[in-house]
Amino acid sequence: MDKKSKKFTRVVEDFVCGHCGFEVKGSGFTNHCPKCLWSKHVDVNPGDRAAECGGLMMPVGIEVVKDGYVITQRCVKCGHTRKNKSAPDDDYEEILKLSVKKIM
Repeated sequence: MDKKSKKFTRVVEDFVCGHCGFEVKGSGFTNHCPKCLWSKHVDVNPGDRAAECGGLMMPVGIEVVKDGYVITQRCVKCGHTRKNKSAPDDDYEEILKLSVKKIM
């Protein structure tokens, strides 16, 4: 199977957040910084590392779902948007800030 055709590839990687500098311990499902909720535009499908952009993905919105939150991010370089599930270790204050932005 072609790597680009997979919908999800689990990749366990630690990384340093390109926005706030926090050292993130990856779990294989980690796709954003738990402190500031930013990420990097590196995937076409989760974990494939096939996106060539490499821009930072800014959190721009939040949705409440039955089992948590879904964070909407927009690439500051190319404008691509995507949605990511929140993680248990995400900074709840940052999630609240996104919900306040949506209301205002």
